[in-house]
Amino acid sequence: MLGGRRCDLFHEIISLENLFCVWKEFRKGKRKKSDVAYFEANLEDNLFRLHAVLSDKTYTPDEYSSFFVADPKLRHIHKATIRDRVLHQAVFRVLYEIFDPKFIFDSYSSRNSKGIHAGFARLVKFSKQISSNYRKPSWVLKCDIKKFFDSIDHEVLLNLIFKSSKVDCETRWSVTKIINSFEKAEGKGLPLGNVTSQLFANIYLNKLDQFVKHKLKQKCYIRYCDDFVILAKNKEELVNVLLEIQEFLSEKLLLNLHEGKVNFRKLQHGIDFLGYINLPHYTVLRTKTKRRVYKKVINLTELLKAGKISEEYFNNSVQSYLGILTHCKGEAIRHNIANFSC
Repeated sequence: MLGGRRCDLFHEIISLENLFCVWKEFRKGKRKKSDVAYFEANLEDNLFRLHAVLSDKTYTPDEYSSFFVADPKLRHIHKATIRDRVLHQAVFRVLYEIFDPKFIFDSYSSRNSKGIHAGFARLVKFSKQISSNYRKPSWVLKCDIKKFFDSIDHEVLLNLIFKSSKVDCETRWSVTKIINSFEKAEGKGLPLGNVTSQLFANIYLNKLDQFVKHKLKQKCYIRYCDDFVILAKNKEELVNVLLEIQEFLSEKLLLNLHEGKVNFRKLQHGIDFLGYINLPHYTVLRTKTKRRVYKKVINLTELLKAGKISEEYFNNSVQSYLGILTHCKGEAIRHNIANFSC
């Protein structure tokens, strides 16, 4: 954390030291992009200008550009300008260290030393514990929040952020500017393309996490973004938990569960979570994920043969997909990938 007292948090965020440090991190892997190169060509002027408009409170966010990506389902991404993304990263860099210690251990999205594989490993551990190493019947409740990022209420989110005594008035001004720079509906929604959206989403759902862990006393609870699972020894307990969660989300966070993605399942039948399926004593890759990996490798092979990518890029990309298989039973998939890439 940069120097400075918490009562002067805003000046820590907008300091030139912080902005230049943010830029060094931000530009990694992006320097060949035209908008990044253009901003960097006049870097000092651009960062000094950003610092000035923030200091005198004349900063106004630019318009977002938007596009769709298949990840694997179609997602509508809203991308801020380079200037605004630098501010987002500066805010994220400082606020993360304030709010992350407040989160529960078993929240795994967009956090240091967490992620998909850590979350799935925790699921495997809980599965063994709750079922006495799969010897006793157990159940899992799996849920997904309906249109989560589009449904985040700005007023609720701002109140959750402002509850922290460490967030001073000027920082509240900058955070409000960022949050109100985008709306999917009146007073609702966060853009998927903002790094701040990841932190704000965790702040928003931390209220749910605390409720489930401390009010409902559910020890085997794991959340990754807007997906979560709860493990218990019997289905009746999970049915009651579900009703309380639905009421809590509706009343406190103005959210709803995706009705088509609320599932009760016997633990012994396998849990589909975070791209893998946990079965008693072993793990396999989700079928959709496997098909997506095959498709990506086949496309890369065709690009390599056509001379559109280098062999180094091809090998690095294939190795990244093979890395997914180190966390599951995937000998047959490895064999197929080797055949595709011959």
